[in-house]
Amino acid sequence: MSENKDSPHFYILGGGVCGLFAALEAQKKEARVTVLEKEKQAGGLAAGHLRKDNWYDLGVHMLHAFDQEVYDACSDAMGQERIEVPLKAQIKWLGKQYQYPLRGRDILRGLPPMELVSCITGLLIADIQGRLKMVTQVDDAESALKELYGIPLYKFFFEEFTHRYWGMHPSELSAEFVRRKMPRLSAVDVIKNFLSWLKIPSPNDSVEGALRFETLHYSKSGAEALPRCLSEKIRKQGGNLITGAPVSAVIHKHGVIQEVKMGDVQVGTAEDHYLSTIPITELILSLSPPPPQEVLIAARSLHYKPMVVYALLVKKERCMDALYTYYRDQIFHRVGEPKNAGLKVTPEGHTTLIVEMTCEVGDEKWGDGCFPDILQGLEAEGLCYREDVIEKHLIRSRYAYPIFKKGYEEHLQVIASYLAQFSNLKSVGRQGAFCYPNMHQAMKMGANGINELLQNRP
Repeated sequence: MSENKDSPHFYILGGGVCGLFAALEAQKKEARVTVLEKEKQAGGLAAGHLRKDNWYDLGVHMLHAFDQEVYDACSDAMGQERIEVPLKAQIKWLGKQYQYPLRGRDILRGLPPMELVSCITGLLIADIQGRLKMVTQVDDAESALKELYGIPLYKFFFEEFTHRYWGMHPSELSAEFVRRKMPRLSAVDVIKNFLSWLKIPSPNDSVEGALRFETLHYSKSGAEALPRCLSEKIRKQGGNLITGAPVSAVIHKHGVIQEVKMGDVQVGTAEDHYLSTIPITELILSLSPPPPQEVLIAARSLHYKPMVVYALLVKKERCMDALYTYYRDQIFHRVGEPKNAGLKVTPEGHTTLIVEMTCEVGDEKWGDGCFPDILQGLEAEGLCYREDVIEKHLIRSRYAYPIFKKGYEEHLQVIASYLAQFSNLKSVGRQGAFCYPNMHQAMKMGANGINELLQNRP
């Protein structure tokens, strides 16, 4: 990387994998970089959390290889620490374990006969209406789910779980939530699966999705290795990564960011570039002078869903066969066992479980009040007994998932239009763009943000 003081300088707000990968992209362009991360270590949602002798992840965070450029850069940074892991995910539904993502044939196998007939009929009707363009424009998730799957399957499979997971009924969520977060399960595919289930040949059978057989990438110390290795590479190439540095103010004047404040410390100039990956709502509220009232109202109208992980050390060699399993009928939504992906656990003969739940800040889940229910659920699922759990640690995220509440698009557009006036600022990533990229997509967004800022450079 060039040390030329005339080369562009990027200040990257937020040191998650999006911000870290963006820093590497800037260094490829021979720019100077300074990453500001509010936590004591970089990584964001993908950061590892050391508790006593073991590393715990905030959920399931493994690298995909969908994008060759992202994969090559991460693989190079991780070196020998990278472990290849075949994907093995499951979902527990109606008392049975199914491979995840759930296939149409699995839904068919799990349905009682009368429900099966009703759901197949509903799917056919929904498919025909869609092909004949008989469906009107929908703006909420309930209507969108009914349009995709038909009313019976929506009632049987989607309504209650979506309500419980997100804390609001599908009628309160935007239709965009379904388009962004849920895969299409067409009536044609279900019928083909039904015929296959009955051993009746069906032409042009669809091939299983690549995700079902994907190879993931992990490490013996868990998710912490990737952001740590990216951070080390940034520093080795002359970049500056400052942790424990929460942004307190972003100063602007005449459509240009002038500097950033971290407490009493000020960094940056009007000639520098600023890439933000922090929650877009926090970015708006940190701007000084404050934005117009309508922009502040829009920012306060966007919300993120918090998440809590109960990280458990369990006195068992293994609790499950899968890397992670989704549960529809428990207080927790997903349980991961990172040891099955190669995580080193201390002491020998033990394993760790990552028990995930969405929640609200300050509620029973956030505050540890539901742990007895979690133990009861783990016992009911045959994962472990309460006497097997010898350590419990809570890991929390206030900004885990953007909530696509009905009407959020208008609020986000107000914010995006206002931020567009700043020639040297870009907001990207899951939190920064209020969207749902997976890890490699978020890193790609960071790289693209750097290149857009460079193109706008006078």
